[in-house]
Amino acid sequence: MADRTATIERRTLETGIRVRLALDGTGQSDIDTGLPFFDHMLDQVARHGLLDLEIAAAGDLEIDGHHTVEDVGICLGQAFAEALGDKRGLTRYGHAYCPLDEALGRVVLDLSGRPGLQFHAEFPRERIGAFETELTREFFQGFVNHAAVTLHVDSLRGENAHHIAETLFKAFGRALRVACTRDPRLGDATPSTKGAL
Repeated sequence: MADRTATIERRTLETGIRVRLALDGTGQSDIDTGLPFFDHMLDQVARHGLLDLEIAAAGDLEIDGHHTVEDVGICLGQAFAEALGDKRGLTRYGHAYCPLDEALGRVVLDLSGRPGLQFHAEFPRERIGAFETELTREFFQGFVNHAAVTLHVDSLRGENAHHIAETLFKAFGRALRVACTRDPRLGDATPSTKGAL
């Protein structure tokens, strides 16, 4: 069984990011982006996706969190693409519903090789701590563009912004966990009629 891990480093004039990912982990994380709520959400992805994830990010937070959040999404997407390899034997599709009190989120994804995002979530306030809620979409867009996956993110209901965001990140982790799981019935086959993803 190939070691499904990746380390990605990205340095620009706006951010410095380092991501280490192990797909076959136990949900351990060590995350520091300078945005505590975002760290909390990424920890949810690791724990519920059973991924081992280390992220260290230094960005221009004196401006705002946009560059940091987007670039973390880019790096995490690159890490997934590298760790997945040729995707042979994978389940490919994953979906999850996650509730948190009054909120309910749904994420459906396909390791399709084609980047596409449908994001449908509204937040009742602009910030959760220092995290701007509109950056939730930016994270997922950065991930999708560089992981080359099709991703549908939907908040089905919710009144509390923290709850809404948390259901989406938890469901994202769970859906990734399913899609990245090896299906022994496939053996070394690619889960596509094209023969490639």
